Amino acid sequence: MALSRTRRDSGMNYWPGFVDALSTLVLSVIFLLTVFMVAQFYLSQEVAGKDTALDRLNSEIARLSQLLSLERTGKANLQDEVAQLRASLSTAESERDRLRAASGQAAASAPGATDQLNSQLDLQKTATARALAQIENLNEQISALRRQIAALEDALGASEKKESTAQLRIADLGQRLNVALARRVQELSRYRSDFFGKLRDVLGNRPDIRIVGDRFVFQSEVFFDSGAATLRPDGRATLDTLAAAILDLEKKIPPGIPWVLRVDGHTDVRPLSPTSPFKSNWELSTARAISVVQYLIGKGVPPDRLAAAGFGQYQPIDTGTSPEALAHNRRIELKLTEP
Repeated sequence: MALSRTRRDSGMNYWPGFVDALSTLVLSVIFLLTVFMVAQFYLSQEVAGKDTALDRLNSEIARLSQLLSLERTGKANLQDEVAQLRASLSTAESERDRLRAASGQAAASAPGATDQLNSQLDLQKTATARALAQIENLNEQISALRRQIAALEDALGASEKKESTAQLRIADLGQRLNVALARRVQELSRYRSDFFGKLRDVLGNRPDIRIVGDRFVFQSEVFFDSGAATLRPDGRATLDTLAAAILDLEKKIPPGIPWVLRVDGHTDVRPLSPTSPFKSNWELSTARAISVVQYLIGKGVPPDRLAAAGFGQYQPIDTGTSPEALAHNRRIELKLTEP
């Protein structure tokens, strides 16, 4: 797939950088939305539990309120009954006093009537005492119900206060995550600029190596022959310089900043030869990226700081069909990014 290298285009194409910057922004927004959704999920779980508890408390309050209403109704009925009994008792006592004031002869001639009246008075007193005891019992039950309702209201208030505190904590957590994310992106961007600047100084101003946006771009011919994924000797020498720069970068970036150097393989749109060991340009681009990563690992670069990706012909930086445009699209890109 290699073409003549006599004609190179060293011009800067800012559109991929803009696209990658926009992609980075979109990924950051997606990350923030993911954090927000996770926070909202845990908040919804906690709120759901609070809602269940609130519903249970409200049901209990309604039940107790209904019992209290029934008790009050029963108390009123008993009070009415006591009033009637007291009225009857008063009437009976008045009748008793009237009979006692009657003449002795009338009382002597009819002792049974007096005894009957006294019996009725005793029954009225017993019924009145029983009604008063029931009223006292109801008063105690009503007091107990009121204490339970007050306790439930206190628990409800505490639950609402706890829920409000949880919401404030989640909001504060989201704000701190945003600040931390912005700080991390700024720090990584600074190290990316230093890294690419050092590579530019070491590799020199070569037309087949250039910086496009936040990526360091090598033409595929720097490392590979046409249609192959085996590193060329001069490509290995270039990767030796790259490995040294990565190891130096690893010493400078603080451990708290996560980062990887992503190696992306790209091809042009032309189909592979029928005798190619690869089934598609996608496989070829992926194999080339993996070859670069494996070589860097062999030079001491930690595997957890590297990533390989193949894009085939589907991410061109030049939409033309000229030999120069096709050469631009055959490339290996390095991007310092978050894992």
